Amino acid sequence: MAKASEKYEVMYIINPNYSEEETAAVVEKFKGLVEANGTLEELEEIGKRKLAYEINYISEGYYVLMKFQSGPEFPAELDRILGITDGILRRLITRQPE
Repeated sequence: MAKASEKYEVMYIINPNYSEEETAAVVEKFKGLVEANGTLEELEEIGKRKLAYEINYISEGYYVLMKFQSGPEFPAELDRILGITDGILRRLITRQPE
């Protein structure tokens, strides 16, 4: 039988050319999305870091790490929305072991 809630971690990278307001709006959007579909345990704005390799001639990114609990169907939807959101360079969602 499937568990109702699992722990996940998502790291996403926002375009560093976004203004502080635009960056904050993106972070807030995904924070709200997670809170609406699960339990946000931790939100860490790591900030600007150099990328391992350039993405579309961009060498830096604004890193954000969120840890949350949700049902097993939500991470796929979160990944889809991250994928179609302007300004998101990369994202990775991982399920955390118990």
